[in-house]
Amino acid sequence: MIVETLAPKTREDGAALPGPLLTELTALYASNVEFHELGGDFPDPADVRPEQVAAALADDLADPTAEVLLARSEGRLVALAVTLGRHPDPADPDPWLGLLLVHAAEHRAGHGRRLAAYVEDRFRGRGRTGLRLAVLENNPKALAFWTSLGYEEIARRPDLDRGRPCVVLRKDLA
Repeated sequence: MIVETLAPKTREDGAALPGPLLTELTALYASNVEFHELGGDFPDPADVRPEQVAAALADDLADPTAEVLLARSEGRLVALAVTLGRHPDPADPDPWLGLLLVHAAEHRAGHGRRLAAYVEDRFRGRGRTGLRLAVLENNPKALAFWTSLGYEEIARRPDLDRGRPCVVLRKDLA
């Protein structure tokens, strides 16, 4: 698996992603209808459009500590991860994994585990001692995935964007 970093974009120039890359990203997002139905991030989870994906990525990258990592296997985009170097709450010392999305046709092929390990190693290499993420309470598959990787529940609270009930998980990177 090869991982590359998506160059920062703003909401204004998010649509300026190269056409072929935006097509790949849209296919990745669109393949995950069930996930989008649970989260409600797109108006019609069965019809995710390129401009919506470009806007979502631009919103993610509006945080100066954010990175979007693209994972490829045999040249194909198979997964992406969105990370935050720090949480908006200044009392939270850990970086966050905001999103890890694997193309639905590639589920259970190990790409998610490998990309999660890559993110963990990256933060560990920067001297970070923990990594946090939030899983929607209505997503037991994601909760099972993350706990199988060693993440442990530390809190339950609404997410910052929409107030949806979430389970906050943390993994010790030391």
